[in-house]
Parts: sequence; C-alpha cells; structure tokens
Amino acid sequence: MVKGLYTAWTGMLDEQNRLDILTNNLANADTTGYKKEGTTNHTFADTLAIKIKDTSDYGQPRVLGNISMGVHIGEVYTDFSQGSFKVTDRSTDMALDGNGFFAVSFTNKNGETSMKLTRDGAFTLTREGYLVTKDGDYVLNQNGASTGNPGAENYIRINPNLDFEVLSDGSIMQNNQVVARLGVVDVDNYDYISKYGENLYDVVNGGQLVASNARVEQGALEASNINVVSEMVDMITITRAYEAGQKIIQTMDSTLDKAVNNVGKV
Repeated sequence: MVKGLYTAWTGMLDEQNRLDILTNNLANADTTGYKKEGTTNHTFADTLAIKIKDTSDYGQPRVLGNISMGVHIGEVYTDFSQGSFKVTDRSTDMALDGNGFFAVSFTNKNGETSMKLTRDGAFTLTREGYLVTKDGDYVLNQNGASTGNPGAENYIRINPNLDFEVLSDGSIMQNNQVVARLGVVDVDNYDYISKYGENLYDVVNGGQLVASNARVEQGALEASNINVVSEMVDMITITRAYEAGQKIIQTMDSTLDKAVNNVGKV
C-alpha cells in the first residue's frame, strides 16, 4: 500500500513537469519562429513482489507478481516542424521555408561572442546599414554561418538608404548587384541542438553544420508551430490525471488511517 503512495506521487510529479512545459509553450504561442517542446515518459523498472512468512505455503516465499513503481520524465524534446507564415511586407522580415536556421553573432553578458542559430527572422537595419535581430545581435553572412565564425568581418552590411531585395537563396540585391548573402545553415542531427534562450539555439558537441536547402521568403515571418487548442486540451488531460493521483493518495491515506487506528484496537 505504501508503494502505491509512491507510485501515485511519481505520476503527479510527472504531470506537474508536463504542465510546466505546456504552459511555457502557450506563453510563446505568439513568439516568432518558436518551436514547441514535448516530453516522453518512462516507467521505473517493475519490482517483483514476493509473499513471505505465509503459513499456508509452509513458510516458503510465493511470487505474487510485478508491482509498478511509477513513471518519470524520459526526455524533453523540441518539435522542429514548420510554422505557418505571416505576411508583413517589411523588407527586413525574413522567413525560412524548409529545414535550416539563420546564423547570428551573439555576445553574452561576459563579453564572449559566439554563433547562435535562430528561426526568428524579424530583423532590422541600423543607421550604419548592419542587419541585426530585434535584440541587436548581428546577422551573419553565408561565410560566417558555414565556418561558425561570428567575427565582425562576417556581419551583413548594406546601404541603408537604398531599397534591397532578398532572393530565395538568401542573396541580397542592391542596384541589381549581389551585395551580401544571408547566413543560412542546417544541422546534420537535430539531437545535437539545444535551446540557449532568447529564441536562440546552440549546436552541442557532436553536431555538424551542413548546407541548408531552405528558401528565404522576404516580407514574411514564421509563426510558432504551437496549436493553442491542442495545448489547451492537453492541459485539461494533465489536470484530470493530476487530480486522479490526488484522489488515490487520499484514499490510501484514509485506508492506512483505519488500519493503524481501528484495526489496532481490535
């Protein structure tokens, strides 16, 4: 019976973790290029239950069966499926149609600069003509993206006083000439991508940058791939599962109370 309490508790803890991830998805439903997260569940190894000191079996242990010890979070994964496009008609807004990421030069609070990846193409132009993210990180050209070099020589800079056009391969045209090319790359195995924060991604050890076949769409942004209705349905399911775990614990607690206080008197 006490094992049943632990089993119900692990179920409630698992549902609480799932709810935390789901609410984070809902909070980012309107975040450009955001990719939803999900979880997998694993069961703990079953424990073989054996009945001992049973006089009906001449004191020999007797196998009763397996007892489940509950569940736990297996892993938190990211769904990289394509989000829908929102047309903005702003020349500095970009969206990627297909697998791939924009490469940006990111500097942390310690002054350390590294290359990060993002699907958020809500860019702007500075007065000097540099293409930057909404947080002020410099967008890298194709050379910087391919080599992983976030240096200033690989920042994209164009004439801010002239109109420009971005072709599907990322080439930036001004005065009918290619003046730069957006850095768009992909990763050979998405298991080696980790979320850094601020809608950015890191490539962890073991991941390799590869060429991307994604098409660049100018004047559009990729919405998050979150289905709000589906997430709300999952939230209701999680809440009911959590309440079921509570009722199981309350029932077992009541049974244990009677066993200790009432049966003991007899």
